[in-house]
Amino acid sequence: MNLSLHHLVREPKIKLDKNPLLLLLHGYGSNEEDLFSFAAELPEEYYVISARAPYDMMYGSYAWYAINFDADENKFSDIEQAKTSRDLISNFIDELLANYAIDSENVTLIGFSQGCILSYAVAVSYPEKIKRVVAMSGYFNAEIATENFKENDFSNLKIFASHGSVDQVVPVDWARKAEPTLKQLGIDIVYKEYPIGHGVSPQNFYDFKNWLQQ
Repeated sequence: MNLSLHHLVREPKIKLDKNPLLLLLHGYGSNEEDLFSFAAELPEEYYVISARAPYDMMYGSYAWYAINFDADENKFSDIEQAKTSRDLISNFIDELLANYAIDSENVTLIGFSQGCILSYAVAVSYPEKIKRVVAMSGYFNAEIATENFKENDFSNLKIFASHGSVDQVVPVDWARKAEPTLKQLGIDIVYKEYPIGHGVSPQNFYDFKNWLQQ
């Protein structure tokens, strides 16, 4: 099936007329195999689909957008590329709904790191498409969201955000801002921290799985 993003699919073990979807979005420099490695552990009624980011960094590494360094070694994100990826993901969801028996009312994004940043952006920009977000080891960047996103209806959106308290890649202070910022918009968000670096601990995995099944 030739959709706009290369992806891996785990079919639901329990087939319904329309099954819910977990769409996995990997981090910078990784690929679609990364998060898909725990697909077998995810609830059986879901389609689990892992998408590959569009920008090829060679040797099996991909990015949702470039991260560049200036002369003083400051990192900055290519916001235009990030916005392009935001809309690519949004369109990809439409393609998945057209090609698989997925319940359009039950789409969950699971993003790690750069995939987490994009998951936030897609969800606040197009909340009518997204029911839940599991946002791991990333942060909320309003610059990547659509222009008037604050006017959207977030009444059906739920977010589980998590971060490692000793993350050396994405500072935990950045991650902590998501909860107060998104609560102000009326978004139902839970935020948890784990005593790890830039990764997903077994406890984090267990907690978000429980949260999904509530």
